[in-house]
Amino acid sequence: MKGDRGMFNMITVSNLRFRYDSGSTDVIAGISFQIKKGEIFGFLGPSGAGKSTTQKILTGQLKSYSGSVLVAGAEIRNADRQLYNLLGVAFEFPNLYEKLTALENLKLFGSFYDRKLIDPGKLLGMVNLYDDRNSLVGSYSKGMKMRLNFVRSIMHSPELLFLDEPTSGLDPVNARIIKDIIKGLREKGTTIFLTTHNMNDAESLCDELALIDNGKLIVNGTPADLKLRFGEDKISVTLRREGFRILSEHSLRGIGSDEDFLETLKSGEIETIHSCEASLEDIFIKVTGHGLTGTFSDNSDHA
Repeated sequence: MKGDRGMFNMITVSNLRFRYDSGSTDVIAGISFQIKKGEIFGFLGPSGAGKSTTQKILTGQLKSYSGSVLVAGAEIRNADRQLYNLLGVAFEFPNLYEKLTALENLKLFGSFYDRKLIDPGKLLGMVNLYDDRNSLVGSYSKGMKMRLNFVRSIMHSPELLFLDEPTSGLDPVNARIIKDIIKGLREKGTTIFLTTHNMNDAESLCDELALIDNGKLIVNGTPADLKLRFGEDKISVTLRREGFRILSEHSLRGIGSDEDFLETLKSGEIETIHSCEASLEDIFIKVTGHGLTGTFSDNSDHA
């Protein structure tokens, strides 16, 4: 439940290293981080940074790593099949049976779990797919498949949920629905590991962020802390004076006694005033020297 958040770590990664063959360099190069119970943890980085590999290790798909990866208290390489009753996974490219209907897909995948399931009809209603419940998934748009894939991952009420680009291909209305469901899951105590290129999703959803590049963890912290840490120590004021819009910037240090700032406030009609914190993309460019590919999602859900 919400009150349990932070009581223990759902995931603890210590000096994790991984390479795909003995002659290669490390794809994951000694990263360490912790994810608290009930936390949404954002794992950000450009294509090829090591996000997918890390996610495959955390979900038990890759076992030949060095270091330690504890998931729900168990070393993931040694975990038994019962651990998978606790996990939900929704990757960016849905793996669904296109010759089955949405309801048939949910019932089939639901049979894999030894847990009480959420009613499939209720799940489809949550993401505006109930009217299409008996349609073959092969006829679905990308956005419809993404929504079906998402509810498939939560049908057994997992304690730990892995999401990869959960709003990719969704229009703003359906993207908001998915994000609201994710926030609701967090309030119920679900721990969520989120990989995304969408900086709006990362900022609005995540309690903690980690930026990875070339297999190394570059920086981590809360979105607010990172923006303040890498932002400029100044405040920006936009005001209108004699029909003109004027931009004025001032140092935050001693702002309360800064005569120039106080006179500026009196000299016109204030339109905006804000601190100059960095955006998440600004931070990534600053610490890595290059940007994130595909920062803005392609809203292509036409259903």
